[in-house]
Amino acid sequence: MINLQKIKEEICDIGRRLYNKGFAAANDGNISYRFDENRVVCTPTQICKGFMKTDDLCIVDMEGNQISGQRKRTSEIMLHLTIMKRRPEIKSVVHCHPPHATAFGIAREAIPQCVLPEVDIFMGDVPIAKYAIPGGQDFADTILPFVDKTNIVVQANHGTVSWGPTVERAYWLTELLDAYCRILLISRDLGRVDYFTKNEAEDLLRLKQQWNIDDPRIGMKNCELCANDVFRESWKETGVGHHAFTPPTFKSTINPQQQTPPSNSSVGGIDQEALVRAITDRVLEALNQKK
Repeated sequence: MINLQKIKEEICDIGRRLYNKGFAAANDGNISYRFDENRVVCTPTQICKGFMKTDDLCIVDMEGNQISGQRKRTSEIMLHLTIMKRRPEIKSVVHCHPPHATAFGIAREAIPQCVLPEVDIFMGDVPIAKYAIPGGQDFADTILPFVDKTNIVVQANHGTVSWGPTVERAYWLTELLDAYCRILLISRDLGRVDYFTKNEAEDLLRLKQQWNIDDPRIGMKNCELCANDVFRESWKETGVGHHAFTPPTFKSTINPQQQTPPSNSSVGGIDQEALVRAITDRVLEALNQKK
């Protein structure tokens, strides 16, 4: 027996967590839960998710028509319903704008894999969907190419959307992804990102199989496990690529410590600053001789 009041309380609790985490500024974000075959409870539009009360929530049918609620339902409800229709086992959807994950969507930067075990196990490859004006079916359809292969998507120039069997589980993915993206950015600023070896990456895939966690990379042939191959076909349309992070290929026999990029002042063992000074001295010397 579904306890609708308890579900509403959980949605309000997750709303507060989104707001306190900085994932939903002002009236950003929306949350939903499908509590029977044709009814979904969702957050309303134009409300801060950190201060919602259960009476603020709305109920819609699976076509987006509002059934009850004093406030107007979220304008992005079709995004939630599209996911639920495609995967009937999904009960909850969380959409928000976590800063670090959203930054990857703005930069169209493929989110690296094979860095943290928890991320590889519970999320795997995270795609970036093409941009569309928020609201409406066109916006909702941008995530359709990915719904069957993942439970979280970054939306280009917008935010993230994640889904699961409960509101809590859908939210977890958002928090995990943003923390991961923040770690990646900090690691890059420190100067390097070390990836798993091929054996370590394969060990994690085997562990996922033992735990009955699906991963599109399992069984793929000629797959570069850490090179974002699962969703690479979508990159032409979205402009996604490896711009700031270069993944390993597992083909190099070079010692990983020898793969550290050279500093700006030294390339190939040559001190660039000394080279510039030497060239400048030669030019000045030639000009003085002409005088």
